[in-house]
Amino acid sequence: MKKIIGILGGMGPAATVDAMEKIIKNTSATCDQEHIPVIAISFPDIPDRTKNILSGEKSPLKQMIATLRILEDAGAQCIIMPCNTAHYWYEELKAETNVPFLNMIDITCNKVVNEGMNNIAILATTGTIKAELYQNRLTKENIKFVIPDDIQQEIIMESILAYKSGNGEKAYQLLKSIISQLKDISVENFILGCSEIPIILSRDGNHGEYIDATEELVKIAIDWC
Repeated sequence: MKKIIGILGGMGPAATVDAMEKIIKNTSATCDQEHIPVIAISFPDIPDRTKNILSGEKSPLKQMIATLRILEDAGAQCIIMPCNTAHYWYEELKAETNVPFLNMIDITCNKVVNEGMNNIAILATTGTIKAELYQNRLTKENIKFVIPDDIQQEIIMESILAYKSGNGEKAYQLLKSIISQLKDISVENFILGCSEIPIILSRDGNHGEYIDATEELVKIAIDWC
């Protein structure tokens, strides 16, 4: 049997499904048996990551660790977590397991560095932006990046929440307005640093300017298998 990927999911549920779909899409297989075994857990009651980072509301860490234990006990041999903001707790989670735990932020930044990208905008939750998860790594690598201003960031969050509440059209229009504004200041590439954002923008197709953090994570997980 191939190695088993475990998905620590539910943050949000659609992002978990998207990760699974991307595992299938990126796996070279001609029949069911050639696909990669996956154990996915989607517990959407994990406390909100951004609310904890910004205002100290209930931490999600305890429930994420509990989910990690379930994946381990079920036989997962490699863990991925398709939620950028949750990587604020990556080191604590990694310390709780002996199973390889891939880092979505590092993997995405590796692509940026390896391909020599610059003039990049980070599209993410306010929690991810305030925690500087991407900024810290990109700064070390001397990559030029832009973060949305406060008004733009509010609109990005409105887009993400609109999608989570079922209004995909509103989510798309809001997000595209911000992308248009950022292009006007010479942004060339966009890190899709919230796992709902690639889904919101999926109607745009495979744009070379979009760096889909979920897809980059999945590709490395497949290579690991």
